[in-house]
Amino acid sequence: MGGEPCVSAIGVGEREWTGVLDPYGDQALLTSAMAEGYDAVPGRERSRLQSYLEAVVAARPAPVHTTVAFNAVYFGYELGGDGYGGSPLCLDDFPVITFGECAPVLPVGAMVCVATGSDPLYAEIVYREGAHPEVSALGDVPAWVSGAPAGAEGSGRPGVDAEPRRRELLVPDLHAFGPALSLSPAQLHRLRTRGRWINEDGHVVVDVCYPSSQAARRDDLTAYADHLLTTAREQLLSPFVPVSLASLVGGTHDDDLRAGLLGLLDTVRGVLNASAALRTWGHYAMTRSSLADCWRDTGPLGGDDLRSLVAAVERAATPARRRRGLNAPSTVYTAVGPRLRGFPGAAEQLRGAGYAAAVCRANVALADVVQGDSDRGLFGNGSRISLDDAFEGGGVWRSHHPGDAEAPGDPLVPAGCGWNSTLHALPEPETEVELEPVDAPLADDDALGLGELLRSDAQEIVWRAPLRLAHLIGGWFPLHPFVAEELCQSHGAHPPLRLELDHAGETLDEKVAAQNVAAKLKEDSGRLTGVVWPGDFFPGLMLELRRLRGDTVIRLATTQLNERVQAGDRETGHCYDRRVLTREDVPGSSRHGDSAIGLGPRQLVMRTVRRCGLLTLDGHALMDRSALPSAVYGRRPARSQAAALDSAVAELLAERLLEPALGSRDAWGQPHFPPRDGQRTIPLIGYRPVRPRVIRPWGGDEPGGEGLRGAQFVAGHLRRLRPGFLPSDLQRAAFREHCRRLGKADGWELPYGYTFVTEHARGR
Repeated sequence: MGGEPCVSAIGVGEREWTGVLDPYGDQALLTSAMAEGYDAVPGRERSRLQSYLEAVVAARPAPVHTTVAFNAVYFGYELGGDGYGGSPLCLDDFPVITFGECAPVLPVGAMVCVATGSDPLYAEIVYREGAHPEVSALGDVPAWVSGAPAGAEGSGRPGVDAEPRRRELLVPDLHAFGPALSLSPAQLHRLRTRGRWINEDGHVVVDVCYPSSQAARRDDLTAYADHLLTTAREQLLSPFVPVSLASLVGGTHDDDLRAGLLGLLDTVRGVLNASAALRTWGHYAMTRSSLADCWRDTGPLGGDDLRSLVAAVERAATPARRRRGLNAPSTVYTAVGPRLRGFPGAAEQLRGAGYAAAVCRANVALADVVQGDSDRGLFGNGSRISLDDAFEGGGVWRSHHPGDAEAPGDPLVPAGCGWNSTLHALPEPETEVELEPVDAPLADDDALGLGELLRSDAQEIVWRAPLRLAHLIGGWFPLHPFVAEELCQSHGAHPPLRLELDHAGETLDEKVAAQNVAAKLKEDSGRLTGVVWPGDFFPGLMLELRRLRGDTVIRLATTQLNERVQAGDRETGHCYDRRVLTREDVPGSSRHGDSAIGLGPRQLVMRTVRRCGLLTLDGHALMDRSALPSAVYGRRPARSQAAALDSAVAELLAERLLEPALGSRDAWGQPHFPPRDGQRTIPLIGYRPVRPRVIRPWGGDEPGGEGLRGAQFVAGHLRRLRPGFLPSDLQRAAFREHCRRLGKADGWELPYGYTFVTEHARGR
């Protein structure tokens, strides 16, 4: 256990009394009785352990998992700020994980080394969830993903790999080992900004390779016991821990060690669940006072946002009205973690351990509503809400109507209904690739979407949604169901409304800025009609709308970006939805109509790739190159047409308006990107929508301009100074302003030894 990389152990006699129970104190917090499970522990021993664990939960920044609580009492977590800094843990024994790569099984509680380009990051994994790529940024989950086993490949396809893989998001506590082994805020900020070893939130996303499908199904405590008895065995059996497991069970036989370890974990879990000061969600414990503070908080992810989240999940179960008043059965799956990211100002709150805290609080809020306002998940409107998957995306909640057609059960026990509903589905037909006709209708009313609810309280309703091509062409916009329902009840089916537009940073004509519009309403759906859209509004532009309760005025506003960007052929300085922009702002589409008639080969290629390609969450579109000709013409093209398309593709690739990529095709004929192991690789052509650039007022970067031809955009960044040099006051101020633009309200100071290089363009 010796050597430089080990955290030095401190003897019992060298520790001073702090007034708080200490794992290294005179009275041991772990006893032999605890190795037999919670029910075998005398009340006095439970009480002593409970006092310590309550203090640990109050001190840690994230909700404390049962395994993390075990670590604290077993390895000696100090509450004065040093954490495990005085423990006997040997850092060289920690498994190494690398961002974006395959990793061994790392349960919550695992102590790891996060690989970086310089100093390693020592951390304790305090939270873990599924990070399936098909979960959308707004939390929408395909049915088959909810409850799917590790390695599942699609609807009803569990996969056949003997060692299944699953993408997971791990939240490491990078300060668990005290100040001596923690990076400075500036260093962590630099690592997050670069995004090579941890992502911008300070989390690690890895592809976990399980030794077997059975191992992937193990519960958290069993998985952690396996980890300690194998990967972390030396650390578990260290003689320098406060009380060794071997001493507690009276031997070192594997069966005795496993039974004793599971007994200790059961004791810790029982103590956390029994505490009146704590509240638990699954294995995660948090203080009731922190939950109360959250509900009182009016900022991002506070009480107002939690109420909005609960309302959104409740409304997701409301049936859609169909023709002749019939209600079609509907099921919606919502992942809590990604859904929280959609709230304004939430980004800063979801960094580091704050993400775990926010997800657990949100799940507790949903559970309280389901338990308090429903009959085992069945609500008064006939909809049923239940937890369907406790792991994927921070927890997937299922909203279904009609709910009374299903057998009642415990709504807080994950049922995996999404995955189970696909087990008997027929496989996809074998075809080269399924594509839309080039001139297929964009979408009907149901498919256009109703946007995202931001706030719904006693004063107002606020929501946002992207502008669609159909809205521009038809002069209309959908209303949120809350607004439509309230207006219909108070003003009838066709009330006159006032629409007030605010185009951030732009001046609108008076007749456009304030318009008298009509409304067509049903009980739970409706739209504004007769809308005159400003001339520079485009498909994908994000609109935020708000209506005061009882008012007949709808206020609509756009949001300005920090800098202008070039997306395809469009330059904009306002927030937009990349996916809508890719799909609908294509050649041949405008507010005057949507048709491919009259387009040349280059425009046809670009239109088809953007309309028919595999669409990523960030708006990239990738298409099987071999399927392009039939997708453009709806049939096998003539030889001259095929040659013209090949020439157009070559030109677009040469000009980097399209990019080559590699994908794969599965046994059902469906393309995938990135390519999957064991599948035949295929060439793809890809469209990348956004290229930031500097917009010069004198037009130096316009077509034909010579001033910035071949210019390269360089973002603001830190640069190390030579010894003896200091940054100027101007650069200090520029760095603070740069941080404010990134959402740091008070700005940050430059770290010692660095200066700030402002964003600029440089020629090649």
